[in-house]
Amino acid sequence: MPLELVTLRCLRDNYAYLLHGEAGTVLIDAPEAAPILQALQERGWGLDAILLTHHHADHIDGVPALVAETGARVIGAAADAHRLPPLDIRVTPGESIEVLGEPVSVIDVSGHTIGHVAFHFPDSHYAFTADSLMAMGCGRLFEGDAATMWDSLSRLNALPEETLICSGHDYCAGNGAFALSVDPGNQALKARLAATESGALPCAPASLRTERETNPFLRVAELRAPLGLEGATEAEVFARLRQMKDAF
Repeated sequence: MPLELVTLRCLRDNYAYLLHGEAGTVLIDAPEAAPILQALQERGWGLDAILLTHHHADHIDGVPALVAETGARVIGAAADAHRLPPLDIRVTPGESIEVLGEPVSVIDVSGHTIGHVAFHFPDSHYAFTADSLMAMGCGRLFEGDAATMWDSLSRLNALPEETLICSGHDYCAGNGAFALSVDPGNQALKARLAATESGALPCAPASLRTERETNPFLRVAELRAPLGLEGATEAEVFARLRQMKDAF
């Protein structure tokens, strides 16, 4: 059976995720402690580990209080260890670790930051992508360049289409508005926006299939001609889209 997924709203627009199975419970990213501790208490769960995707404060600030309360181990990228809370387990992209009895692939998704990782649970069909691949968008390029982020998105886009993309923020309104501005004839995008705006569908998670249909940063091949970039590579089209989104 797939691990049970609980999506938690934190801060203003962050997401954190709890995964629960017979072997225990883990958390992916810790924007703040209070809502996470409340969710654990309501379900009668402990917390065995915290998996961190990257060093930004709105993904790690809850770690000290959660560790103090639960004794959870902290897992994060070795390359980012100097900017993360103290790590009990350091991981590197390309390796597989075991979490709650499942193999978990560590994927390099640098671009938003250098050292950002995603965690893919292939048996349960979850990918925790934080601020790399996001609902109808992707993260800003604070540390990496467009080529680096395109490589990262390409790695994520190679996952099975049924994979649930668990991203780090609810930016659906802004991301959706931009997506519609560059892909105005996309009926799947219009339907997704209507469903999220009405509350019938959460911003995240969403399947990779849905992101491929509605996320302009995964639709560079389809948008090359409308953008007047017929001779450009996919990485160049992505770079143009990211520039346009930054100015949107």
